[in-house]
Amino acid sequence: MPSNAPPTTSIVGRRLKMLREELGWSQERIGVAIGIDESSSRARISRYELGVHEPPVPTAKLIAEAMNAPLPYLYCEDDQVAALLLALHRMTARERNSSLTEFMRLLRQH
Repeated sequence: MPSNAPPTTSIVGRRLKMLREELGWSQERIGVAIGIDESSSRARISRYELGVHEPPVPTAKLIAEAMNAPLPYLYCEDDQVAALLLALHRMTARERNSSLTEFMRLLRQH
């Protein structure tokens, strides 16, 4: 592989970029939201998205919290499961309980 080949995007990088773009946020906004100096926040988040660096778990947790997502969402390899994690996270406790009750009822039917 040539040394100038672009790095492979990590699952964390891919999820981070997808969610950031969905929210319409800049890389700088995320970096500043988690306490990275404004002058370097864009470059740091870009490196995470590109897979050049993997954020340490405490940093990934801050990123997830800033974007209203559960930490496991950033590490989930399955797109459908990731979408479910995000949806469940954004529900109220009452909505989650109702959804879980309905889901368990459907499972018992099969």
